[in-house]
Amino acid sequence: MHHVRLVSRMAKTTQTDLTMAYDVGDLSHQDWAEMVQTCRSCDWAEKCSGWLEGQETVDDAPKPCLNRARLKSLKAVAAQPVSGSV
Repeated sequence: MHHVRLVSRMAKTTQTDLTMAYDVGDLSHQDWAEMVQTCRSCDWAEKCSGWLEGQETVDDAPKPCLNRARLKSLKAVAAQPVSGSV
């Protein structure tokens, strides 16, 4: 559960809405499981909690975060306007 919480906290801190990403199909159960597994293999994971405690919101996860690119991608997709909307 430790790494599930870290990924969730990192998403919240980077203002990446994982629930919305899942709801619209940008994040599958498999994707989520892979993100948690990636966190488990991250050498920086033990420093992550302390870093998160010192942040309210940030634009991107820190460079050592192995989920940085995935979070950034999910956030960018969510920011794109929905086609057909005015």
